Parts: sequence; structure tokens; C-alpha cells
Amino acid sequence: MTTKRITRDALLTAIALTIFMVEAQLPALAPVPGMKLGLANIVTVWALFTLGPLDALMILLGRILLGAVFAGQLMALIYSLAGGLLCFLVTLLLRRVLTARQIFIAGIFGAMAHNTGQLIAATLVLKSLAVWYYCPLLLLSGIVTGAFTGLAAQYLHARLAKSGSS
Repeated sequence: MTTKRITRDALLTAIALTIFMVEAQLPALAPVPGMKLGLANIVTVWALFTLGPLDALMILLGRILLGAVFAGQLMALIYSLAGGLLCFLVTLLLRRVLTARQIFIAGIFGAMAHNTGQLIAATLVLKSLAVWYYCPLLLLSGIVTGAFTGLAAQYLHARLAKSGSS
């Protein structure tokens, strides 16, 4: 990795972490554990489509690890890793078939995969299938929030490509 690439990825990680920390201060969208906008994922989705899988994965892992440390929620690390990695995998697979005008689709399926990964982690941690009662609500919220973050990443991708900055 070149110094320029490491610096760029570190800057994008810091941006994603800042977005994550600001979002953590916002009131909950609904009284459902795990339901949030996921705005930091804009950076990850953009990086995956623009910079490639390795850079996006490093940004994602850096944000998850530092976010857990800075937020003081180390138990949340398990849920964030499970959700983030499943989201990354699904988005990576979709990247092969989607165009730059369809990034929002990856955002939707990535958000639903993230919620599914968190439910899998919760099932293993709590040793209970009861958490799956949240699944329909979390998937619905994933569709809405994923569409928003995916559209934001798509817009960012288009604007930076147009300006020659990506």
C-alpha cells in the first residue's frame, strides 16, 4: 500500500467514525434495539464501489473497532462485526452485477444483510431465537435506511466521478 492510499483510507475511516459517533448521539428512531440510520455505511458503500474491496473492508473494520472503543460499547463489537461483515459480503457480491446508477440497490440489500447478521449474532450470544421477532421490523427499516444510504453513496460516487476527484 502506498502512503497516499493509507492516508486516504485513514481519512475515510475518520469520516465514517465521526458520522457514526454523531449518529450515536441522535435519539432512537423507534423503541427497537438495533434500529438506526447507519449513515456511516455511506462511506463504506462508496469506497467499495469506487476504491475496491480491500480499501472498503479496511475502512469498515477500522470504523467498527474504533467505534466500539470510542463509544465504550465493546459488547456491541460482536453485533457490529457480524452485521458489518455480512453487509460487506452481500454488497461485494452485488457490486459485480450493479452499475454506478444502481448503488442504492446495494444499500438496501446491504442494510437488510446487516440487520440479519446482527440477529444471528444476538441469537448466538443470547442463546434464544426470540430476537427473530424483530426481523420483519428490522428488515423493513433496512429497506428504508438502506435506500437512503445507498442513494447518498450513489450521489457521492456520481458527483466525485464527474469532478474527477474519485
